[in-house]
Amino acid sequence: MGDPSLALPGGADPVERTRVLRRAHAAFTEDGRVEAPVRAVIAKSWRRCAGARLSPECEPRLELAEAELRSYRAQHPLARVMPLFRDLVGAFAAHGAHLLAVCDARGGLLWVEGEPATLRRAERLGFVPGTRWAETAMGTNAPGTAVAVGRPVQVFGAEHFSRRVHPWTCAAAPVRDPGTGRVLGAVDITGGDGLAHPHSLAFVQAVARAAETQLALLAPEPPAVGRDSLTVLGRDGALLVLGGRRIPLGRRHSEIVTLLAHHPEGLSGEELAYALYEDESVSAVTLRAEMSRLRGLLGAEHLLSRPYRTAAPLEADSTAVIRHLAAGAVSAALARYAGPLLPASTAPGIVRLRRRIEEQARAAVIARADAGLLTDWVCAPWGAEDPAVWRALADALPPEGRPAALARVRALDAELGAPPAASRNGTGYGYAGPVTAAGPRHATYPQPARS
Repeated sequence: MGDPSLALPGGADPVERTRVLRRAHAAFTEDGRVEAPVRAVIAKSWRRCAGARLSPECEPRLELAEAELRSYRAQHPLARVMPLFRDLVGAFAAHGAHLLAVCDARGGLLWVEGEPATLRRAERLGFVPGTRWAETAMGTNAPGTAVAVGRPVQVFGAEHFSRRVHPWTCAAAPVRDPGTGRVLGAVDITGGDGLAHPHSLAFVQAVARAAETQLALLAPEPPAVGRDSLTVLGRDGALLVLGGRRIPLGRRHSEIVTLLAHHPEGLSGEELAYALYEDESVSAVTLRAEMSRLRGLLGAEHLLSRPYRTAAPLEADSTAVIRHLAAGAVSAALARYAGPLLPASTAPGIVRLRRRIEEQARAAVIARADAGLLTDWVCAPWGAEDPAVWRALADALPPEGRPAALARVRALDAELGAPPAASRNGTGYGYAGPVTAAGPRHATYPQPARS
């Protein structure tokens, strides 16, 4: 039995393998059957593509124009190891008529470099910097699937979900932040059938590990604008990096530090209590005791009073998302949006802030009308049951990809007790046309119970 991580078993005929994979791809896209010799990693990816309502005719879309792309990738952590990628992969790619590609954690292509003739073929395919090759946008492909599953992936020919990509073979490995373990993106080699060789997968894995080693050896990258940092999105407890220390915070301390990060000018005791406690009768003594405990944890020099504030401004992932959205940089905002802010918190100030961020992000995604961004939103836990975004996705998809999204809209309308969409617009599809961000809707993630 061959290595399931390898696309082409030893001794296999690439032509015959291509023929049987095309037949298996047709069986899956026509009636959902997975046939041999489809590997488990590919079958699981195909099923995720089907769950995301992707069409096998999907095409890449340009998400970042040149100016925005240039700014975004200059600030990306993987920019620091691009010289390494070029040294290790560039000559290999050029010699074999392959391409070196580097993507971010959302599958957005940052760099695509290599032999000129192969680059021209890739341009016709849409495999160019600034396009999204996330699994939710372009289906099964090495860079997009590698960041989706967090491990190296080799994809051969018709294992790609999109038929447009069947002539290509690729191998990619995720690159992680050596300090946090967070996936930063992936390094990829793309080209012809020759890349189905086991050595290409081992090679790209080695390149990714070398990049992580170099990131660890480099001087630590300073947080944005030289500030300490706070991570609060998609997690119940905040992670504070303060003076080089990593400090996991409990629920109440997470709420306090988050509120202070969003109010660098400071909050009075009365303002902070109003934002923290649902019960307005909580005494000032309770808040002072909580602040005393927090001061002991952080150090008295980091937490000031009258008003309560941090000694230096904190760069939170939530404030970064708000800043990106205000500047219209939707892709950069969603790259930082890991989920609702402190989702288990019922503190009134946190609930208001959580809803503000989610509403702004959701409105920006709808307004951008990009199928890849909309697909990412509805495939996330906080957006899976949002009929308005599903409608916007249906509007953004080509006609052949629209029925599955519309079916999801009808199902959600039925669950929510909404009048059938067909009765609203007189069509048989239940599609109400383009969607705006305005109007009431249900919460897009589980809300904590009120005590």
